[in-house]
Amino acid sequence: MKRHANVTWKGSLVEGAGNLDTQSGALSGLPLGFKARFEDESGKTGTNPEELIAGAHAGCFAMQLSHMLAEGDTPADKLDVRADVTVQPAEGGGFEITRSALTLVGSVPGLDEAKFVEIAEKAKASCPVSKALGAIEITLDAKYG
Repeated sequence: MKRHANVTWKGSLVEGAGNLDTQSGALSGLPLGFKARFEDESGKTGTNPEELIAGAHAGCFAMQLSHMLAEGDTPADKLDVRADVTVQPAEGGGFEITRSALTLVGSVPGLDEAKFVEIAEKAKASCPVSKALGAIEITLDAKYG
């Protein structure tokens, strides 16, 4: 299985701009730019690689956890997952992604909170995006609700 996304970029990093398209068409002509990446904390001027990684991580983790819960005959009613990806200046210049912090609130009938957290930790470690992000710190704050 392969998936792809395309970016067309014109100009320099600071003055340039780009657009992102995904294979599914879910993202089409999505604007990319320096301001959206490094200056606009509201996120309203377009997307950036870190936001896309956060979306991928949250989605992958939610799907992995959902699968693991269902395999144990305790399917989730609802899983709310947020991923906060941190980018900061790197030693020697440039920037680096240093962390992805997952926050989870889940409702799983028939499962106690301790077991829920245990399975969530296993899902965090085994989701393919977590594995791909192995060079950074990945944390999980799981709440049963």
